[in-house]
Amino acid sequence: MPHTPPFRGHRRLRRSALAVTGAVALVGPAMVAVMPATPAVAAVDCSTVAWMDATKTPQQRADALLAASTQAQKYRWLVEQPANSPQQTTFSGVTYPVQVDCTPTVVYTDGPEGVRASSGVTTFPSQISLASTWSADLAEAKGTAMGDEAFDQRRNGILAPGLASGRTPLAGRTPEYFGEDPVLSGHLGAAQVDGIQNPTGNRAVMAELKHYVANEQELDRQTSNSVVSERALRELYDLPYEIALARSQPANVMCSFNQLNGTYACENDRLQDVLKDEFGLKGYVVSDFGAVHSTAEALMSGLDQELNRPVWFTPDKLDAALAAGEITQARIDEAARRVVTSYIAHGLFDHPMAATVTNGSTDAHKALARTLSEQGSVLLKNARRTLPLSAKAGLKVALFGPTASATATAGVSAKTICSLYLPFGGGRNTMPCENLVSPEAGIRSVVEAAGGTVTWNPGTDVDAAAAEAAAADVAIVFGYQRMGEFSDIPNLTLHGNGDALVGAVAGAAKKTVVVLQTGSAVEMPWLDEVGAVLETWYPGEQMGTALANILFGSVNPSGKLPMTFPKSIADVPTNTPAQYPGIFSDGSTTRPAGTSEIRQVAYSEELEVGYRWYASRGIEPLFEFGHGLSYTSYRYSNLHVTPVINGKGKRDVRILFQVTNTGKVAGTETAQAYVTLPAKAKEPAKRLLAWQKVALAPGQRKTVQLTLSAKDLADQHLLEYFDSASAAWKTAKGLYKVSVGGSYDTSLTDYSLVWHG
Repeated sequence: MPHTPPFRGHRRLRRSALAVTGAVALVGPAMVAVMPATPAVAAVDCSTVAWMDATKTPQQRADALLAASTQAQKYRWLVEQPANSPQQTTFSGVTYPVQVDCTPTVVYTDGPEGVRASSGVTTFPSQISLASTWSADLAEAKGTAMGDEAFDQRRNGILAPGLASGRTPLAGRTPEYFGEDPVLSGHLGAAQVDGIQNPTGNRAVMAELKHYVANEQELDRQTSNSVVSERALRELYDLPYEIALARSQPANVMCSFNQLNGTYACENDRLQDVLKDEFGLKGYVVSDFGAVHSTAEALMSGLDQELNRPVWFTPDKLDAALAAGEITQARIDEAARRVVTSYIAHGLFDHPMAATVTNGSTDAHKALARTLSEQGSVLLKNARRTLPLSAKAGLKVALFGPTASATATAGVSAKTICSLYLPFGGGRNTMPCENLVSPEAGIRSVVEAAGGTVTWNPGTDVDAAAAEAAAADVAIVFGYQRMGEFSDIPNLTLHGNGDALVGAVAGAAKKTVVVLQTGSAVEMPWLDEVGAVLETWYPGEQMGTALANILFGSVNPSGKLPMTFPKSIADVPTNTPAQYPGIFSDGSTTRPAGTSEIRQVAYSEELEVGYRWYASRGIEPLFEFGHGLSYTSYRYSNLHVTPVINGKGKRDVRILFQVTNTGKVAGTETAQAYVTLPAKAKEPAKRLLAWQKVALAPGQRKTVQLTLSAKDLADQHLLEYFDSASAAWKTAKGLYKVSVGGSYDTSLTDYSLVWHG
């Protein structure tokens, strides 16, 4: 059983006197936005109040506002609804006074794959697709577009991006995250935060990192305990947040539902000790919806704002806790100050939202959605140059599977996999996908323009599908998987009898291409029977155009897997009941009847998560981390790794190597560098160190330089391991081996140089 730490109230009371200093950053969690009414015009001239004086710092303005506030007005900032609807006074039966004058209306909205609204927004590809681009520039561009659309939709707090570590591919929210590597996740998360909070233009939107921390499954997410060692926490689950906070300034961080080593995440000391004190969060900590379980414990551990309605941070409960000495006035003031300072620092006071909603989905945003889908699609297999296809007169293309078409079959269509899936009332998409270009439409536009023909068969009758495939020049089979928040998937098979459909078509067709539309890895029992496999994830509203561009060669695929695809679910790191889904006191995976027992989830795989597991255990995956083919080929050579003393007298690391396009097509390669630490560090395998995208013409060779500054090495712990005994990061003495290549499997391109640490 996990150890439950004793109440450490005295230490928390001492801590509570800490003041917030400096500006605050923003981020955004995931939830459905509640649109408050536009507040009445303030009775005073807002240019005369101190907290609207833009010449003062956000901290000074926040201090002035709180100095003018009553205790109950301070309490408003500690709960989302009263904080964000300043003129409203009653929330779920709890009454507050009207807020002080000149405070903004704030609306939070979910936003992993786009701004969640009923219309007027762009449905971008999922986050796992964005991760497959390995591009911070595209992550920032997507964030900027989302921030613009959010403000147009009268939303100024996006609950995104999400960060997790891909512990199990069964986790329902896998498509909302950036895969299994903490460094890649941290970089992309920071870039998206910068885009969402982009201060250019006349708009102000906050971003949020979520869900902190070790929130790696949907099953019993509110009633489970993640039992994790400190080393695994630091190196895998904390690290994306640490990197993102070092490289960006999100407005807030959302704490998660689960318990962490016996204490709920939203009342865990890590909020203050790690997230704020060590990682330097200047913004505020907000709970997930319903993730608060106490008043004093939560507040004194570092929670600043309860999401949605007042339950635990009501005025009555806060007054009682204050009178009992369980909380302090200093901590109340600090929590309110963090929220107010964040709102001011990110422009919400100075850039109020418009009175009406406008359509924010521009042509440029649609083009970005297409680009994201093109660059996020991963070519997993391409035997005998099956792809690209050649559009020409007389070409017969047969499409199979319900998700190929906008026409629904038993409720399933291209719209089904446009975005994440929520299993409510028969299921629904999280985004409207209102400008959908289906694969069928995109492929028809290319093939029919060249004089060919396209047919579509939903594949409900696999024998009929096989017969139709035999008559075509090329068969394109669409395999899908529906997943999203609130539930995990039970296995890694295709949905809708997809495996049987692929097998039947492949057995009859002259040439078979499989297009996967999934949110996670899938098993592929038919892999040897098909010519090509293209993973497009949840590809967003411009999926058809992007797919046609790739299949017919106007775009050369360049996506790389941000997660490992196992051959079988039996091969994954979490392959015992205690690890996943977790067990109860009687040793079973089913909660004992009549109890509210917490599920215990043992992270006993420690550091062996994702590619580290497969490498350390000698398990061959179906497709390794970083894998992704192209219509051309690349050669790596001449690797040199040297420490360089920079102008500040500190040591940087410079990695030099050459990449050559050895094919006949221009392409972009994501060159990846990995490092193996000395044996003393006791790391399970080599780890991702750095990467760079390289565009090359046919026959062209470029020298790639990856320079890791001393700050990069320190902020990201790239050459360090966490020593639990001393509770500190350390650099092991010994030899460090760097290898480069086009995926985690660098064995064919491993021109590594050993250097002394």
